[in-house]
Amino acid sequence: MAQENTLRIFEGAVAIVTGGASGIGCALGETLARRGASVVLADRQLTVAQEVASGIQERGGKASAAELDVTNFSAVEQLVQETVQAQGRLDYMFNNAGIAIGGEVSLYNIDDWKAVLDVNLYGVVNGVQAAYPIMIRQGYGHIVNTASMAGLLPMPMGVSYATTKHAVVGLSKSLRIEAAQHGIRVSAFCPGVIRTPILQGGKYGKRLQPISKQLEDKILERSRPLDPASFAAKALDALARNSAIIIIPGWWRIFWWMSRLSPSLVSYLSARTYRSMQKAVQKG
Repeated sequence: MAQENTLRIFEGAVAIVTGGASGIGCALGETLARRGASVVLADRQLTVAQEVASGIQERGGKASAAELDVTNFSAVEQLVQETVQAQGRLDYMFNNAGIAIGGEVSLYNIDDWKAVLDVNLYGVVNGVQAAYPIMIRQGYGHIVNTASMAGLLPMPMGVSYATTKHAVVGLSKSLRIEAAQHGIRVSAFCPGVIRTPILQGGKYGKRLQPISKQLEDKILERSRPLDPASFAAKALDALARNSAIIIIPGWWRIFWWMSRLSPSLVSYLSARTYRSMQKAVQKG
């Protein structure tokens, strides 16, 4: 009976993954299912999420799909409650849904800011606020928030994205300390460049600065993007160890260490990269 009041890693666990229809969310759902978890893939793209869930089921895994707008707290809360009512527990809440707007802030309007903040920050807050009280009552759970290396480093031409991801890192680090007394774990994923749709703007993102496909591909490949499935496998291994800040691929840790040891050096390097990108974009 004691086992019933313990976080399951990952066999028999119940997990909700927001943004579960594609990219990192899809890969997490598939990998969790392979490791024996029952997964709810929540996404605005219901049809795509259903296709992913069906594929998991065909391979013998446990998965379902739910339509969800993470900016709507009532909807997030309802999904969490319905999941617990149906499955009796909630081991993992993956607050993963995110969008990106590319381009300089001089090209933004206030609605661009609002769109990114609503999904990337308030979407995480809503997930936390919906799951945390239930996990406290259970006495276990793991809240996992998808941030980014942009939450640890400067990101010119992605300022709104970096703003939200820095906030998600701060939320996760702070809540981790509070949550420990309740037997709840909190972690933040800080991926480097992962080969997902968000790199091209994604379904709900936007690119304000025009960029050629050739230049886009060149920049992307230079950053050595990792396949989402590889990310998910490594990320779940780190979760099993209860790591707080999970940086994948591992070589990105070099930049994190640099930013802590010499913030001015990282700012200098970021400024050089920014100027180089400006010139490349201007040339087309």
